[in-house]
Amino acid sequence: MHYLDINKASWNERVEPHLTSDFYDVEGFKKGKTSLNQIELDLLGDVRGKSILHLQCHFGQDSMSLSRMGAQVVGVDFSDKAIRAAKQIRDELGLDTEFVLNDVLSLDASKLDGLFDIVFTSYGTIGWLPDIQKWAEVVARFMKPGGQFIIAEFHPVVWMFDDDIQYVRYSYFNKEEIEEIEEGSYTDQSEHLRTKFITWNHGLSEVFNALKAKGLHISDFNEFDYSPYKCFKEMVETSPGKYMLKGNENKFPMVYSMKWHKL
Repeated sequence: MHYLDINKASWNERVEPHLTSDFYDVEGFKKGKTSLNQIELDLLGDVRGKSILHLQCHFGQDSMSLSRMGAQVVGVDFSDKAIRAAKQIRDELGLDTEFVLNDVLSLDASKLDGLFDIVFTSYGTIGWLPDIQKWAEVVARFMKPGGQFIIAEFHPVVWMFDDDIQYVRYSYFNKEEIEEIEEGSYTDQSEHLRTKFITWNHGLSEVFNALKAKGLHISDFNEFDYSPYKCFKEMVETSPGKYMLKGNENKFPMVYSMKWHKL
């Protein structure tokens, strides 16, 4: 079975429990709570009137948060159940966010109308993609001249560890596909969910070089010693909205962010 079929099935199974989880707080979102974090908000700035392509949007909370901020947004995801849920929430809230069902690596111009001021992706996205060169090509292709690419992502150091963050299990570098079976979900470890999936680790140099090779220019890069989400085991909230690994607080990076420009 192709990795896309395996991963699509995994994400389709996650949609329903994610919709009802405290992690995503859909009811709070419907009442006006933004799903965006300060890390990406600082890079995005004022998005009023800007066109934004949001890659791997899940069921679209970040996409719709950007719409609420005044942007014209298209969210893309390969999970049909996630896109269906995104459209239902959008219609309930009366927003104009567009959603496209498509795998990111096969996204082409026939699926979208024009180029974008900002291409955006965040948190737990690129590890699902085997080919970062092809991903970077998609990113660059849909940016306007003068446009921006903004990414906030879990640091590749995090993905070296086992599920309990106790020992180094995987290479930092993209050496091979990683096939796993997960009990529960990052939204709730006790969730009655068992899914199989395939991922790849992508070190920072791999990401940097792929985007640079497509003619993009970096203007901002930061690493953070916390995660804005309590999505790994044994995490503690060290300050509001900032989570670190218990016993390893401040010891290694949890998240990084970048802003790139297209001349």
